[in-house]
Amino acid sequence: MAKSFAAEGAKVAVISRNESSCGAAVNAINAEYPGVSRAYAVDVSDGAAVEEMAKTVIADFGKVDILINNAGVTRDGLLMRMKEEDWDVVLDTNLKGAFSMTKAFQRPLMKSGNGRIINVSSVIGLIGNAGQANYAASKAGLIGFTKSVARELAGKKVTCNAIAPGFIATDMTDALDEKIIDAILGKIPLKELGNVGDVTALALFLASPEARYITGQVIATDGGMTM
Repeated sequence: MAKSFAAEGAKVAVISRNESSCGAAVNAINAEYPGVSRAYAVDVSDGAAVEEMAKTVIADFGKVDILINNAGVTRDGLLMRMKEEDWDVVLDTNLKGAFSMTKAFQRPLMKSGNGRIINVSSVIGLIGNAGQANYAASKAGLIGFTKSVARELAGKKVTCNAIAPGFIATDMTDALDEKIIDAILGKIPLKELGNVGDVTALALFLASPEARYITGQVIATDGGMTM
């Protein structure tokens, strides 16, 4: 997603708690689009650290027009066996992280004149899933957060929307058993997994001038799974 935005002419701040992977991503982007990207290592669940990082990003880039909240973790398990720590880690990263990031970048986004906030939720936040009560709660919470932020910032011409990806082909899905994949495909009317480009294309559209009149919406990229 960061690389696709760079390809469209954006300068990109790549933020991750993992300094090495964050730096590797920036190196890959700058190899194709020299000097457009910088890495910032921070745990988005740490509000104070996010505030400090935001100051550095604004100082480095001068302004912020687009914020994409895409940090997410899972700690799956049936509710009966779920540890409190597993609940807290998922909610702190997936939901509190979006809160901290949005709050930290709210003022520059309001000054932008056409600010964009894009929150990456999940179809699990729409329909739930056994063994993922914490993840579903965080992604459903992100949808409510999206709608509230959209209402609060509309007066400053900042839009806020959510993308709800379905089953997207990644390294993780490549490792799944064929029977599991078949079961997943049985729930998808288009009978195929999505790809990262499907999500990225939607994010690029929502960040574009053409999407200026779209706010507070949740758009599923799921092959029809949740229709």
